[in-house]
Formats: sequence, structure tokens, C-alpha cells
Amino acid sequence: MNRWVLGARPRTLPAAVVPVAVGTAAAAQDHDVIGWRASAALVVAVAIQVGTNYANDYHDGVRGTDDDRVGPTRLVASGLASAPAVKRAAVAAFGVAAVAGLTLAAAVGWELVIVGAASFLAGWYYTGGDRPYGYRGLGEVFVFVFFGLVATVGSTYVQTESVTGLSLMVAVPVGLLATALLVINNLRDIPTDAATGKRTLAVTLGDRRTRQLYVVMIAGVFLCVVAVAFVHVGAVLALAGLAFAARPVSRVLAGATGPELIPVLAETGRLQLVTGLLLAAGLWITA
Repeated sequence: MNRWVLGARPRTLPAAVVPVAVGTAAAAQDHDVIGWRASAALVVAVAIQVGTNYANDYHDGVRGTDDDRVGPTRLVASGLASAPAVKRAAVAAFGVAAVAGLTLAAAVGWELVIVGAASFLAGWYYTGGDRPYGYRGLGEVFVFVFFGLVATVGSTYVQTESVTGLSLMVAVPVGLLATALLVINNLRDIPTDAATGKRTLAVTLGDRRTRQLYVVMIAGVFLCVVAVAFVHVGAVLALAGLAFAARPVSRVLAGATGPELIPVLAETGRLQLVTGLLLAAGLWITA
């Protein structure tokens, strides 16, 4: 696999695709969807995700926290790319997001510039700066807010130019799915993160409670879907995603650790993508 594709972490990209799909479908309930705006929103979301991944690779690499990894290879730590090159890749990805975002702002409203700037800063300082908040147990908050609430509601907003109740409702399960992905990643990395002083939420909670948190989040996703179905019955289609939840949840409850959690990460990404797209499809059906 090309090293830059590897560094972009393709398995995390459902976290960018799902909120745009769901938010756009929520907008379709009351408005005609404008295709180019949806496409631009997808470019923004994916570019921010990729930029954040490169920034994380760069910052963790220069800090040395990726020197002893269990998970997938990182560019800086492995020597596949230099730290300055990965930093430039992060800036370039954020630049792509900025161009697409400014295009949307020109058509929708300049308030989007504030949202975009906040997203860039959140992505950069996740592991960057003197006091990275990802090292202080706040990574899950970032993911839920920006890849759940902001990305989903924002995708509706660029179509309707308003914040709708439905977009807020569907943003919650979308955010929980994205956050569950980070929880598994951090559960796998508890030993190495603790050794390097990276105080993720998983390090703070410990192994047992982090596993419980993951299960609660997955359960919360489908409880939220049921709640949305009372408003738009088509959302019930997303309950089919339960079939994809059984395996990763059972592995986590069985005590999978270290390399055993790598396939759980992939399965959680698949659960996120399937459930999110089914939710979007269900909303489209009832539009």
C-alpha cells in the first residue's frame, strides 16, 4: 500500500463519510438536496479527517509516543516519511478542506468559516501543542463533537441553512459510532500510552471500564436509532446494523487485548459505515 494512503488511515474514513450521508439525508426531509453542496461537505469532512490523521502521526512521531506501537504502522515513527513531510501533508489536507469549506461559506454563510476554523484547530491540537488535549482524556469529546454533532448538523445546515431537530437527533448515534472507534483504538494502546505518559480516557478509566464504555456506546447507538424511528420510521432500517455489532462486542467482552483488538477496530469501522449508511438510506426512504 502507498505510504501516504497508509498514513491517511483509510479505516478511519467512515467517520467522515457517515455524518455527511446522514446529515444530507436529514436535510432531504424538508428540502431539495443540492448535489454540489453535499459533495463539498464530503470533501471537507474527509480532508479534515485525513489532515487530523497526518497531524496525529506527525505530533506523536516527534514526541516518541509511537515508537513502540501495537497497531498499524505510523509514517514518522517507522521512518517511512520524515516528520516535516508528514507535517506538510497535514497542512495540505487541511488546505483542501479550507478551499471546499470557503466555497460552501460563500454560498451558505460565512458562519461556516468559524466552524471550519474550530475544526482545523481541534484536529491539529488533538496531539499538538504544549498541552495536547488527546493526552488529557478529551479525545473522545473531540470526536463526538466534531465527527458527530458538527459534521452531521453541518451537513444538514449547508442544505437547509438552519439547524433542524432531526439533524441533532441523528447526530448523536453518528457521534457515538465515531467515538466507539476511538475507544477501541485507545483500549488497544493502554499499555504503550501509559508508558509514554499519554493519558487517554482509556488509560484513566482502565481496561475493564473502557470495555464497558465501548459496549454502552454501541448499545446507545441503537437506542438512539429507535428514538429517531419514532419521528421517522425509515430510521428503523439502521437496526439491521446490529448484525455487525455482535462480533466486535463479543471480542471486547471476551477480553481481547493488543493485536487481538486490531480486527475489532476494523469491525467497528464496518459497523459504523453500515449502520450509518442504513440510517441515511432509511431517512431518504421517508423523505
